[in-house]
Amino acid sequence: MAGSTHTVTNQAPPLVGHDVFTGDRALTAAVERHLAPELREEALAELSGLGRSCGSLQAQEWGEQANTNPPVLRTHDRYGHRVDEVDFHPAWHRLLGKGVAAGLTAAWTRPGGHVRRAAGFLMWTQVEAGNCCPLSMTHAAVPALRADPDLAAEWEPRLTSQVYDRELRPARLKAGALFGMGMTEKQGGSDVRANTTSARPLAEDGTYELTGHKWFCSAPMSDGFLVLARAPGGLTCFLVPRVLADGTRNVFLIQRLKDKLGNRSNASAEVEFDGTWARRVGEEGRGVPTIIDMVAATRVDCVLGSAGLMRQAVAQAVHHCGYREAFGAKLADQPLMRNVLADLAIESEAATTLALRLAAAQDAAGDGDERERALLRLAVPAAKYWVTKRCAPVVVEAAECLGGNGYVEESGMPRLVRESPLNSIWEGAGNVQALDVLRALGREPLATDAYLAEVGRARGADHRLDAAIRGLLTELADLADAEGRARRLVERLALVLQGSLLVRYAPPEVADAFCAARLGGDGGAAFGTLPPTLDLASVVERARPGA
Repeated sequence: MAGSTHTVTNQAPPLVGHDVFTGDRALTAAVERHLAPELREEALAELSGLGRSCGSLQAQEWGEQANTNPPVLRTHDRYGHRVDEVDFHPAWHRLLGKGVAAGLTAAWTRPGGHVRRAAGFLMWTQVEAGNCCPLSMTHAAVPALRADPDLAAEWEPRLTSQVYDRELRPARLKAGALFGMGMTEKQGGSDVRANTTSARPLAEDGTYELTGHKWFCSAPMSDGFLVLARAPGGLTCFLVPRVLADGTRNVFLIQRLKDKLGNRSNASAEVEFDGTWARRVGEEGRGVPTIIDMVAATRVDCVLGSAGLMRQAVAQAVHHCGYREAFGAKLADQPLMRNVLADLAIESEAATTLALRLAAAQDAAGDGDERERALLRLAVPAAKYWVTKRCAPVVVEAAECLGGNGYVEESGMPRLVRESPLNSIWEGAGNVQALDVLRALGREPLATDAYLAEVGRARGADHRLDAAIRGLLTELADLADAEGRARRLVERLALVLQGSLLVRYAPPEVADAFCAARLGGDGGAAFGTLPPTLDLASVVERARPGA
């Protein structure tokens, strides 16, 4: 009898040793839908391999170790020389190496690359979100560098490489490289046109000397950075290499690392430029247009990252409630908890479906489809606004499904909670996205046409969606004084797009629940308020992480 009080019963087993890809029905369906038939077999096998890695105990341990042992700034070596290096736990390097090897920076080099990478990025976020920042920046730097064919020829093969080379040395000696980005400054924040960092031309054409600061510089251990600075011709984009061609370190003074709410494994820094060598990317005075494709790509990654966090949170909640019993029955079988889980599940599936649709549009736009490019112009900021804002309430509610266990670090849920607001803030917070949507609506009629054509493909399939489309058209008919209602308008744009996608592609029970609660007004402000007449058991079963 001595040990009987420590017998463990009525606890869910760890969610480990499973395939995160094949166990996610919404994700697998989206990949199959958006890839050409000749690409599917290879892509599905590749993603299933990554999915098994994501669900492994080893990867989960790496994620925990990287967050428990955050990066440390080392400004000087033992002799007093300035080195400005960031030391990471070995788990960070293992995570980053695995992400690079999995092709999460290689979307630009193969057919269907954005869809394949998007699925991988969404899964890898569920393992550990912090290392996804340098993966995202590196991936997104490619279209910006293409403004200068010589720079693209030099750097693109290294940025799209599937070899992780952590050593700081000249790019010509590396098999793979990572990129960061520095845009914001203390006095400007999102208003990058208020930047004061100066760029003085040097004798060699296209080279400059930078002086100034960056309030947020992502991934300071990277091999290069795209930054904005003020040249004689105006705000301009520059490439700042960490190590110069002769092997000497560029002037890159890391003042401190940010002490962040979440994203603890990843280093975000304040840096100073003081005679820092840089190479111009694009034309002088065209800094924002040059870097805008990079920003658009990272915004898609914010949507993917939030979708990944939601999926992991919902998977954990459904898994837990499938085992845990209370009041004589499994939690997942009890009507009220089933309602909560189903509500969370449709939000997660809507986010995943929209995120993969954006990735498919990226692939099509890269192949020259101008209508898909126009759709991205409107859909990306709308999706970035809405999906990232839905992430935090979904994750918090999912943690509550675990009860007190969900408030304990060992469950992994607190890390998801701390991470959940990040994508809404980074790469332009909510108001920035809403105003960007207004600009697209006002200046780019092709973007509006492409959006309406996309949502119109589902017309006639659900009366609630049809009514929402009509209401949206009324709002779009008069954009005078729209700024004050921009958030509401962007929310409706995102919801109608999600509804259209789910009506076309999701099982009827998922689309029915989404349209009832999100478009038809038959749902409350909190999760778990779906109409009880819906087939909620099937919705929850679809969200259950597979073996």
